[in-house]
Amino acid sequence: QVQLVESGGGLVQPGGSLRLSCASSERSIHTYAVGWFRQAPGLEREFVATIDWSGGSTYYADSVLGRFIISRDDAKNTVYLQMDSLKAEDTAVYYCGAKDTFRARIYMGEVDYWGQGTQVTVSS
Repeated sequence: QVQLVESGGGLVQPGGSLRLSCASSERSIHTYAVGWFRQAPGLEREFVATIDWSGGSTYYADSVLGRFIISRDDAKNTVYLQMDSLKAEDTAVYYCGAKDTFRARIYMGEVDYWGQGTQVTVSS
């Protein structure tokens, strides 16, 4: 069993930055692809970014490409999402999800483990 815990959310002004963390405290996730997904009020959960087990391959949604960067530190068993140039439309609960696969791109329907989510609010 893998338990994921997100942190780093909060309130930030438009144009600001946040770094989200997704940590597994009980079991190594170094063989897992990990993704970030988000859900805004009234909308379905959507893909944001994913990273493969090695950290060598990443995928991004068009809406965040060039503004967000996903990375991982396996020594800390943690995956990060650096979010810059934040916009009001980035406001959502952000979830990380993991799947034991060598693929980099993972889809919501195939995620094996989910975190509880962290709220990101972009507002002036």
